[in-house]
Amino acid sequence: MPVLHRDALEASPLADLHAIASELGIDGFRRLRKAELIDRILRDSGGEAAAPDESEDNGDGVAVAEAEIVDEAAEEAEARPKRRRGTRGGRGRSARDEADRDGADADADEPSEPSSRSDETIEGVVELLGNGSGFVRVSPPEPSDGDVYISAAQVRRCELVSGDRVSGPVRKARRSERYPSLVRVDTINGAPADEVAEGTPYDELPCAFPSVRLELGSDDPTLKAIEWLTPIGRGSRVTITGGALAGKTETLRRLAAALAGVEGLELSLVLTGVRPEEAAEWKAGALAPTAALTLAAGSDAQGQALERAIETAQRIAARGGHAVVLVDTLDAIAPAVARRALAAARAIVDGGSLTVIATATNALGGETTTIGLDARRTAARNFPALDLSASGTLRPELLVGDAGADAIAAARAEAD
Repeated sequence: MPVLHRDALEASPLADLHAIASELGIDGFRRLRKAELIDRILRDSGGEAAAPDESEDNGDGVAVAEAEIVDEAAEEAEARPKRRRGTRGGRGRSARDEADRDGADADADEPSEPSSRSDETIEGVVELLGNGSGFVRVSPPEPSDGDVYISAAQVRRCELVSGDRVSGPVRKARRSERYPSLVRVDTINGAPADEVAEGTPYDELPCAFPSVRLELGSDDPTLKAIEWLTPIGRGSRVTITGGALAGKTETLRRLAAALAGVEGLELSLVLTGVRPEEAAEWKAGALAPTAALTLAAGSDAQGQALERAIETAQRIAARGGHAVVLVDTLDAIAPAVARRALAAARAIVDGGSLTVIATATNALGGETTTIGLDARRTAARNFPALDLSASGTLRPELLVGDAGADAIAAARAEAD
């Protein structure tokens, strides 16, 4: 990847340095002081150089130049709105207040640059990047010279998703930056940002067992068996389990292809700890991964990539959309992080849904659907290779009706 410039790193807030360290796969980066973290980033990236062009890629589909841009939301402190009580996260702050506060905390020791201030206001469509930050595209969907960087902190606080139309004041690019930055988000899809972001926290939204089946509509024998014997619904927590060479990745790939044809689903793919060859095959497929970390990447970097994808999917579900996160694999993820990612899946009552489908050697516990694969059947090319004794769906009658649930029970009894 292109090497980084020390001046740009020193001018960046800690949150952006963490994002860069995550992409580089630096273990334990959150425990390092800022100076130590900058030294590690420079060492692992190969030294110092001028800021690269947007087209120069870091290997995970995220331009290094985009990751280097400074989050300076506090520069327009005099333009901050009065604080108002909100319910998001129970902290009594609006999304706009939080974004301003993050910028102020991160850059409190940095000198101000009055010449970089601007009274310009921008409006455009959000396009998120794999590292959690993004751009406001003024001429969507194509990038343009007028696009404005939006920090990961503002994305999180305002719960933005790709496709949101936002507006707000802009700060001009500084010496070490290639793009201007959004000072704060004033409106989201025509409504004040405060009103959009306030509401019940995601984890407190009422949920129910999945009741809308995801129809795969495939002639593939494995997918047909999954659809009727281990059905998946909107909001399901799914693991595809089995030993080595059982075909877990291939099964997930076929599921991804089938789900890509289902209208109304927002699909995202996260590769964490896969073989390099598998990463290359995924990238050549129809669904490009939002993050592609091979087994060489550290556990911290893999966990961060997964958490970013889950956070984005949660925002989609909270707004009434239907998100599906595909993960290959949970084996390299810290157990606590893997459980949190799986637990995020749910069907929100009278709302959207988040479905998580992940490969793993063993089930984590808490799944609503487990798809067990038999390595011996796979090796003999005896498909479908489902191990019905290791597979199952909770409350299948909600997805396939009472007759379908009886048929599943009869198939399992016959297999035993």
